[in-house]
Amino acid sequence: MQTTLNFENATFNGSDYVPDRDNKRLGHQLEKIYNLMQDGVFRSLYEISIITGEPPASISAQLRHLRKVRFGGHTINKKYRDNFATKVN
Repeated sequence: MQTTLNFENATFNGSDYVPDRDNKRLGHQLEKIYNLMQDGVFRSLYEISIITGEPPASISAQLRHLRKVRFGGHTINKKYRDNFATKVN
């Protein structure tokens, strides 16, 4: 089930998460990755990083977030190439 995603009001969590410090940054990061991947092109974490300017570890975390219901419950497809690539539906 996919829901509408409101990046400004996305709720993150984690042991190092401080809402006042991190929420805007993480919401913007998630929006950049989501918007890029909407075209359905498989990309490696490295390729996403080059395009968005975000670190691969953060991209991986945001792709995991996009699978969660509170972030839209999106299907994240993986495809083996010569390196790891992802696709968001």
